[in-house]
Amino acid sequence: MDLFSLEGRVAVVTGSASGLGKAMAKGLAQAGAYVVCGDIQLEANEAVVEEIGRDRSASFELDVTDEESVRKLADYAVDTGGPIDVLVTSAGIGGRGKAIEYSDDLWEQIMDINLTGTFRTCRAIGRKMIGQGKGGSIITIASIGGMVAFPGSVGYQSSKGGVVQLTRSLAVEWAEHGVRVNAISPGHIATAIVKKQWEAEPELREFFLSRTPLGRLGTPEDLVGAVLFLASPASGMVTGQVIAVDGGYVAQ
Repeated sequence: MDLFSLEGRVAVVTGSASGLGKAMAKGLAQAGAYVVCGDIQLEANEAVVEEIGRDRSASFELDVTDEESVRKLADYAVDTGGPIDVLVTSAGIGGRGKAIEYSDDLWEQIMDINLTGTFRTCRAIGRKMIGQGKGGSIITIASIGGMVAFPGSVGYQSSKGGVVQLTRSLAVEWAEHGVRVNAISPGHIATAIVKKQWEAEPELREFFLSRTPLGRLGTPEDLVGAVLFLASPASGMVTGQVIAVDGGYVAQ
């Protein structure tokens, strides 16, 4: 089981205040990592750090649309925990709407947070990892929406498709430095934000449930196993891959 141990490792997780990021931050800490949690929702992020324990984690108020904020996160992580071993880029937003009615403002906001924000974070932490000279593992959070299509999320799906290709590109470029870059593509996960969307579109839950071979929708905790695998020595020969945690949705 030492293959999956993260004892002595430092991990940075963005979007850690809720949902997928919160579950993965807690899972990394339980595997032994010191976790630096970055999120724009400072109060909720502080609560996550309290849950994990301040001896095992730290909170940083992060805005992934601001390059300076992302750079400061990278510096803070090193100053607080030491050399960075793992990055998980979970900061992101949705954005439902018909394509013919989709505004430029919404499109640009989603791209800035989901795609460019992911790149900013990978770039800042990647610089640290390469400079440290001991490699590392970067795990981006894409989506099945970046792999297959469904109606009503053109901006979100386009941004996540970009994350998939960003992941592959960085994996190839940074392999010589021992920095592995992989993506997790969640299916339709029952987070608080998704449940709120179900109130506006009650048919959305049934749409995804009926197309999921395992017969259930995912929970944030379903991503923990995948993130621990990709963060740990167990995946030492794995890079440039996209792992769908989706109950079989994209296998069809």
